[in-house]
Amino acid sequence: MELTSKLAVWQQLAESCGLTTLQQSLQQVWVLLLLCLTCRLCFSVGFVPVVKHVVSTLVGMYGLFVFFELHILWVALLSLLCYFILLLCRHSSSKGLFLSAVVLIYLLIGELHLVDVVTWHKIRGSQMVVAMKAISLAFDLDRRTVSSLPSLAEFLGYVFFIGSVVFGPWISFSCYKRAVDGTKLSWSWLGSSFLCLMKSQICLLVSTCIAPYLFPLFIPVYGNSVSQKWLHAYENAVSFHFSNYFVGHLSEATSMLAGSCFTEEKDKVRWDMSVVKPLSVEMPRSMVLVVTSWNIPVSVWLKTYVFKNAVKLGTFPSILVTYTASALLHGLSFHLGAVLLSLGLITYVEHVLRKRLASILGACIQSRPCNSGCSHPHKKNIWVKLLNLSFSFLVIFHLTYLGSMFDPGADEQEAEEGYAAIHTIQRWSELNWASHWAVLGCWVFYRLIL
Repeated sequence: MELTSKLAVWQQLAESCGLTTLQQSLQQVWVLLLLCLTCRLCFSVGFVPVVKHVVSTLVGMYGLFVFFELHILWVALLSLLCYFILLLCRHSSSKGLFLSAVVLIYLLIGELHLVDVVTWHKIRGSQMVVAMKAISLAFDLDRRTVSSLPSLAEFLGYVFFIGSVVFGPWISFSCYKRAVDGTKLSWSWLGSSFLCLMKSQICLLVSTCIAPYLFPLFIPVYGNSVSQKWLHAYENAVSFHFSNYFVGHLSEATSMLAGSCFTEEKDKVRWDMSVVKPLSVEMPRSMVLVVTSWNIPVSVWLKTYVFKNAVKLGTFPSILVTYTASALLHGLSFHLGAVLLSLGLITYVEHVLRKRLASILGACIQSRPCNSGCSHPHKKNIWVKLLNLSFSFLVIFHLTYLGSMFDPGADEQEAEEGYAAIHTIQRWSELNWASHWAVLGCWVFYRLIL
């Protein structure tokens, strides 16, 4: 395609897709941003804490109503159920496990019997955030990280906190308490929030208007029927990735705009909330770092409240328990469950293989970068860099395969209801189950060099 023709197509795409996408996005989120700002101003005023908690609850519920209307009743019911369970077993030392079981049963019954699929998928994100907050609070109470059961006003203010209840992220109870205490308004707070909002809109444009047309409109790459399947799969994966970055950066903006998720160093407040790290996913060192960079708060939650409680079962079983818990929190979706469990297998095999190769070769090729004082004699040799680069390309290969099913051009109803199992099987069959065969090959190689 000639340059002039490309420029004409790009201009048409910018007008028909870019401007429309930005306009629709801002129309949907401006009320949420205004509510976050309202909550922040309330926290900065010298009201008594109970008033701040009540305001946080009411503002959060109104925000949910704007997006989900009367379906927020299911979120409210889950919140009240969680507090009732915490109150019921306040003298127990196993509040976390008991509440986790109750929440899981509620989510399963709600999805299977009480609510239609489309509605449940719409409120699934908020249900997940509320569940994670309640479960983390229960485990913190067991561990004495939180000294006593919060009052009902504190609990509802926490779970309905407008900065995280709609798009996330998960925040700890202590993080919410620091937000309620209120820091001074500053330009750095406003600038950081605005920057994250801009990042979210850029990611939305890439996901909607660039990634689906990546080859050959933006990158002149052509191929035969086999390579075209993989190029199309890569387009789908990139589109899905950037839709996740959009939500991640938007949740950074809302959480900071509402006054949470900051760090204090002496007398300096830093608004440095980080939910996603796109570069660590698109240019990865390892699948381990991809998983932790995909959604940092969720990764921290799973590690703190699931993996550490299951680690006594052994490394591989605890990894499976962690990814199973993540899949169940995301709902009874075959394609999400298949992706998450596949991620667990890929992550484990990659970790043990690279650890074993690092020991044999004495090289810094483990999943995570070695610290400066590591005992490996080979750190920055050319062959070490090439090995790490090879693993990076292998991760991109896995991500392309796993993301191939998230088709931005799929039927809207199918996307809302969750892709059927046949959709996942068909997409992976078209790619000859290549990623799973590669994982099996890596595992066999790892067993041979033990």
